[in-house]
Amino acid sequence: MTTTELVLALLAVGIGGIVKGAVGAGAPVVAIPILSLLFNVPFAVAVMSFPNLWSNIFQGWANRAHLLHRRFVLSLAISGAAGAIIGTLFLAWLPERPLTLILAGILVLYLGFRFLRPDWKISQETADRLVIPAGAIGGILQGAAGLSAPVSVTFLNAMKLERKTFIATISIFFIAMSLVQVPTLWKLGIMGRDEFRLSLMALVSLLGGMPIGAWAARHVSRETFDKLILSLLTLVAIRLLWVGITGA
Repeated sequence: MTTTELVLALLAVGIGGIVKGAVGAGAPVVAIPILSLLFNVPFAVAVMSFPNLWSNIFQGWANRAHLLHRRFVLSLAISGAAGAIIGTLFLAWLPERPLTLILAGILVLYLGFRFLRPDWKISQETADRLVIPAGAIGGILQGAAGLSAPVSVTFLNAMKLERKTFIATISIFFIAMSLVQVPTLWKLGIMGRDEFRLSLMALVSLLGGMPIGAWAARHVSRETFDKLILSLLTLVAIRLLWVGITGA
């Protein structure tokens, strides 16, 4: 890894931290596609595993008083953890180009839904019925490509939760997935010493970006912030599709 690649990798994770600090989630949506372009999908997922775990532990603890009801949270967390194990097996078994195309497809799905259905809303009763399949599918996507946002973030956003309730609930979901994903990555040989060292450095970068995001949430309109992030993700999605299709 060159110095330039290292700086770009940490910068990508830092930008992800800014997003997470501003909206409570979304760091992997920014960081993993960029890391995948710099390296590859398994490396990107491994590097983001520790930042995902510890940043969500901090956020979840800070907002623990605002969790949704216990049955919903446990159903989301347990189904997500089970899905993450399955997804991580796909990550280990699939070749690089299919993984890149899967990642690009997930990102396009997320962007499409954000643009086409920004005001989608579901009731608590409907969410209670959908929580297990949503958690499981989100977990599979998290394990296979490091991105559960098209399902998890979209699902919880559609419930129109208060910001602190959203952060507390999705933090528990991410913690549960990370607790099974990290040892699975290690067991399958995806998380090695190099990935572990960079993951610890990425954790510092992510935590450094989160206060900037929290400041931005107070001083920059949510609409402006969303447009900037969606524009960046659109460019990254186009590049991922090109790499996945052409191999260049």
